[in-house]
Amino acid sequence: MNATDKALGDAKTLSEKAHECIRRDILNGELFPGEKLHIEAISDRYGIGIAPVRDALNRLSSEGLVERKSQRGFFVAGISMTALEDLVKTRIWLETLALRESIRNATEDWEEQLVLAYHRLARTHRRLPAEAGRELSEEWELRHKEFHMLLLDRCGSSWLLGFCSTMMDQAVRYRSLSMNVHPSIQRREGAAAEHQALLNAAIDRDAERACGLLADHYTTTLEGPRGVIEQDRA
Repeated sequence: MNATDKALGDAKTLSEKAHECIRRDILNGELFPGEKLHIEAISDRYGIGIAPVRDALNRLSSEGLVERKSQRGFFVAGISMTALEDLVKTRIWLETLALRESIRNATEDWEEQLVLAYHRLARTHRRLPAEAGRELSEEWELRHKEFHMLLLDRCGSSWLLGFCSTMMDQAVRYRSLSMNVHPSIQRREGAAAEHQALLNAAIDRDAERACGLLADHYTTTLEGPRGVIEQDRA
């Protein structure tokens, strides 16, 4: 590898690190909606150069987590209850489609992976970062997404899986911001039982029941942020 290739590789690595750090803090609600992301301040915050930070912010802008405003710079994307309702509605549309196809293409290997993902999720305690450290909170989110994505994994469309993954990340952001105001939202009773019911329906290859449970799961989750997130917030 020559010096030019090494420099390009190092820049890419730093850009990936900046993307991961900024994305994590947006999803965890540590960077707030509408907050201006000064490139120099972000660079100092993570100890990463200005060029990789700018690259990361441009990438996050394409992912909908950051807004780039002409002549004004980068801002954390805004939120609203209306946008969350739209997100949940779209998730139900696309994820039930993906789940139906995934169950149609189910295999024993998929079933075993799904059972394992469920047990990992069930064993991971759900706690606020202030109570058990951010690492434990992030582990629950990781296990939670792993389980839900595995439900859809055999749908046969990488495009559909990509859209569903992006929407799951957006939902994590809303949940994190909501629990900063009302911690009880994170401890919603019944979520564990809903995951168990989803697992059972998928293993039974009952697509109708599984899709109905998934829709109910997201609709119920939507009720938590009502009254916490402003309806008309931009």
